[in-house]
Amino acid sequence: MDEDKGGSNVCLAHRIVDGHVVDPDTARDVARFRRAARARLMEARRRITTADRAAMTPVLAQALGREVTIRPGLKIAAYWPIRGEPDLREWMARAHAAGATILLPVVLEKAAPLVFRAWAPGCAMERGIWNIPVPSDGPALHPDVVIAPLVGFDERGFRLGNGGGYYDRTLARLAPSPRTIGVGWPDCGITTIFPMPWDVPMDCIVLADGRIRHRG
Repeated sequence: MDEDKGGSNVCLAHRIVDGHVVDPDTARDVARFRRAARARLMEARRRITTADRAAMTPVLAQALGREVTIRPGLKIAAYWPIRGEPDLREWMARAHAAGATILLPVVLEKAAPLVFRAWAPGCAMERGIWNIPVPSDGPALHPDVVIAPLVGFDERGFRLGNGGGYYDRTLARLAPSPRTIGVGWPDCGITTIFPMPWDVPMDCIVLADGRIRHRG
């Protein structure tokens, strides 16, 4: 649920962040680079063994706990894992039990910003776009913290996602801005994603080997 799709002579930015004008050849070249980087990183992710995932997930949760102080009423947008993403559902359940409000992203319309609905263990769920489980009802809530899964990230904290542009499109419009945390497996860092005007960097990157990187 992320990222961009280049290659059109129509200004790509008007579909993501209003008012940014980008040369279409540049947008196409960056999109091609990202597709190649995404494919390489996804293949590396697929090679992570079940045993290694099981060992690293608690390490990731512990590191995330150092960055997010759970308190009653804190609204944390997390995600339902797909495509081998780190599975934070146990951490989400513990945060919910400690009084935080856990949110999940919901796609109401393709190429539009996400909305976030409250989630709790055992709540009513339905299959959303791309067959991803989402809370079946509830109002849209504004998160204080957004935890976004990484396919990759670069040295400036920009996130490479799955290719739909949803997180960037959403984060650009949330006011006040939430704290943003990208989470991923080790070795998903690259030098640059060649950020475009609509890309939103993460405030913090938390990796499953316990490393934490703050922007700036």
